[in-house]
Amino acid sequence: MADLGPLIPRNRDIHPVPYDPGYKTSVARSPSQPLLSMESGASEETGPTFGHGTFGALDNNLIMNFSKGTAPAIGERILMHGKVLDERGRGVPNTLVEIWQANAGGRYRHKKDGYLAPLDPNFGGCGRTLTDDEGNYQFLTIRPGAYPWPNRGNDWRPMHIHISVFGHSFGQRLITQMYFQGDPLIDLCPIAATIKNRSQLDRLVAPLDMSNSRPLDFLAYKFDIVLRGRRQTMFENKLEGM
Repeated sequence: MADLGPLIPRNRDIHPVPYDPGYKTSVARSPSQPLLSMESGASEETGPTFGHGTFGALDNNLIMNFSKGTAPAIGERILMHGKVLDERGRGVPNTLVEIWQANAGGRYRHKKDGYLAPLDPNFGGCGRTLTDDEGNYQFLTIRPGAYPWPNRGNDWRPMHIHISVFGHSFGQRLITQMYFQGDPLIDLCPIAATIKNRSQLDRLVAPLDMSNSRPLDFLAYKFDIVLRGRRQTMFENKLEGM
């Protein structure tokens, strides 16, 4: 992929705080020294490189992809869909979107997940797709269950889906989570609470989308994803709009 030039520096004011005593593991792993701001280089401004021709027909269908189409996963069927947008609201085409999640009982297919919920033999919990020419993407999957985690005495993660998105270069990669409208555990989660601005947390909550739900089949949730873009025009030594 061609070099697209320097990237816009990250605005850390809209990111979760790195140190929050309510989120136990952040205490030990948060930076103890001020962060350094460095110019992007070739490794951040180019790529990613991945095989666009290696996608299978079921890669974005988590209900059937683990069993290779032989048996469906157990759980409430949902359609997760939206657009990948740049900083000006334009759709970003041919962008790799990957997701991973727990099953309907709240358990991941991972050897270190010791939660008592059973594994679904027909659910792997991973999927991927490319956005179309307008930046649209979609996944057919099951709604993940909530699960407990060893933070405080009785903390539970809300239902959520992990998302990885590549923009035009490796430095634009975004890893985030999608929560579900109406989940009461969002307000109780120490990880969600590291986002101090409620309007910014609400951007991670996908609203129910009945217009794209299919009767007697699945509910739909709409989740648009906005990537930070290329470096903007400088204005009086400041990034325009910052």
